[in-house]
Amino acid sequence: MTRDTYTIVIYIGYFFLAGIFSFLVNGLFLQFASNLGMRNNSDHLIRWSSTTKPALGGVSFFILFLLSIASYSIFFEENKLLYNPKFLGFLAASVLGFLIGLADDAYNTKPILKLGGQLACAVILVISGNKIVFFGNEILDIGLTFFWIIGLMNSINMLDNMDGITSTVSISIILSSLFILLWKNDLYNPDIILLEGVLCALIGFLFYNWNPSKMYMGDTGSQFLGVFLAAIGINYFWMGHEAQGYRIQTKQFIEPLLIFMIPIIDTTIVTVNRLLRGQSPMVGGRDHTTHHLSYMGLTDRQVALTFFGLSFISFLGLMMIEFFITDWGYTQLIVFFLYFLGLLGTMFYITKRYKQPTKK
Repeated sequence: MTRDTYTIVIYIGYFFLAGIFSFLVNGLFLQFASNLGMRNNSDHLIRWSSTTKPALGGVSFFILFLLSIASYSIFFEENKLLYNPKFLGFLAASVLGFLIGLADDAYNTKPILKLGGQLACAVILVISGNKIVFFGNEILDIGLTFFWIIGLMNSINMLDNMDGITSTVSISIILSSLFILLWKNDLYNPDIILLEGVLCALIGFLFYNWNPSKMYMGDTGSQFLGVFLAAIGINYFWMGHEAQGYRIQTKQFIEPLLIFMIPIIDTTIVTVNRLLRGQSPMVGGRDHTTHHLSYMGLTDRQVALTFFGLSFISFLGLMMIEFFITDWGYTQLIVFFLYFLGLLGTMFYITKRYKQPTKK
């Protein structure tokens, strides 16, 4: 058996084992969560579902994340993860993101404390070399990296407002990242098994989170996913190409915009609408794009399928960029950016046209 064949067999085997483990561990959490992990309704917590459910999905994400690191050390002899500053920074920031969410689920921490933790995640990633190089100016590039990490951590958290939404969108982003790695034939990248582990964790969790859901991922899951996906986005979309001039930089800008389109659009629209109403963007509410699609007449399952469909279109767009567009230019830039603006405008119109029904 060649080395490449051995590696592929390991990845396939681990995918199935991790998927089964995720399904079983989430089911186990659900059985023993009559009190553990329950979120009570409070003034500052507004959920789409009125039913209190265990918010333990994020714990399974983190368990499989750590299990994947351990598995890589077992299956591959050339294990130099502990000597890789970028990986150590990625690991430290992911652990901190998990702890931020865990503390918020347990103690309902103040927003300023959560923001401080997110800022610390950004500092760790930047210091370890996980940063965006776009402007060619150190200060501007670090500022963009901080904005990306903190913005995405909050965006994923805000998107977790209806059954199955954050799970399906995150699955699409991870599949896109795996596609990039396999397309470049980077079989021995340790991030592959990490992506597989978190992907399986999401798939197993989605079985229980699909409408009508039995459990939530909680802030534990959304904060961990936020920093995890932010780091993946930096390394494989923002920095997935060698800078060779302005045209490559526009491609560098379009790919993360395309793959992370759903959380970016939802957060942008919610922030703009709340500011126009004189409200704080950080206060919860039933005014997300998911909610307005429901007000339009879609069921919760149809909303989740709609967002999964839009994410899949973004994935197809990524494949088109990598497979078929050999000469990137202004035409391609305009086409993909107009697609983003079109979807943004459509969602913004829906939020203005379809309002929450007034209770009698």
